[in-house]
Order: sequence, then structure tokens, then C-alpha cells
Amino acid sequence: MDDDKIVQLFLARDEAAIRESSAKYGNYCYLIAHRILGDPDDADECVNDTWLRAWNAIPPQEPASLSLFFGKITRNLAIDRYREAHRIKRGSGERFLALDELGDLVSGSDSPEAMLQADELKADINRFLLSLPQEKRYMFILRYWYAEKIANIAVRFSMTPNHVSVILKRIRKQLKHYLQKRGYDL
Repeated sequence: MDDDKIVQLFLARDEAAIRESSAKYGNYCYLIAHRILGDPDDADECVNDTWLRAWNAIPPQEPASLSLFFGKITRNLAIDRYREAHRIKRGSGERFLALDELGDLVSGSDSPEAMLQADELKADINRFLLSLPQEKRYMFILRYWYAEKIANIAVRFSMTPNHVSVILKRIRKQLKHYLQKRGYDL
């Protein structure tokens, strides 16, 4: 079933929307959750929570891309679940090393002004990523969206882990410079 029909099922409050979403995007969401959590049972629970969260969000939202919508929900739920389960000092967990690498660039704030700038920041990061060569963009996304281990990225791109680390460090430096030029206080 195509995404528009699934969204229409959600809008009509038809429970078939969850079955169709699970059939089409269940494995994708599971992969995201499992990479973050490392536990199949927790990943399954996280995916089930994704459908509930989507049910409560549509309507009023009408996502343009269901894969991104479900992926973002799953990722946020998995990160929250991981933090809850581990309750350790920020930066101590292996799975959050990737997020900590970016933490200096885009640390969060709860002020209304910062919340309003979040969409602009996302758009600027997307523009930056689109300016990168495809291989580097994929490395960046694998590391910082999917929380993939550097060793796995190295195997995927036939490089040494050290080479991947150097590339990612350079991309973070370029991103920092790009965001500073765009007026962000980092």
C-alpha cells in the first residue's frame, strides 16, 4: 500500500493503518531501534510504541514522508529507552558516542527561541549534507542518524576504522564552520 493511502487510513482512524504501517515499515523501524538498543525485545517494544505514537500524532499531522516520520519516532523512543535503562553519565555509553561527537555543535535548549530555530537548523544541516559527496554523506548519516559503529562503516566502505574516523572528524569540523557562517553560536 502506498504512503498516501496509509495516511488516509490514519486520518480516518482506521486500525488498518497500523497493520499496513507495520507491514511496510516494521523492519526499517526495528533496524533503527535495534542499532540503538542492542536488544531484540526492547527493539520490538520500541517499534510497537512507534505505532501508538504515530496513531496519536496523525491527525493533526500529515507527514509527507512516512519512512522519515516513523524513523524519527522510533529513533527518539529508542534513545529515550536506552537512557532510561542505563542512567549513566552522558558520554559513557558506547551507543551515544556518536551523539556526543555532535554535541558540541548542536546542544539543545528548551527556550522558546531555540525551539523556533530548530526547523531552520534542520534545513541548514540538510543543505550542508547535500553539498557533501555521496559517500561522505552516507557515512555521516550512518554514524549520526543510525548510530552505526565506526568499524561497521569502515567495512561497508572498504576503509580502515581510523580513516572513517578522520573523515567524520573533518565533516564535523566543516559542519561547525558552515553553521557558524550561517550565524549559529556554537
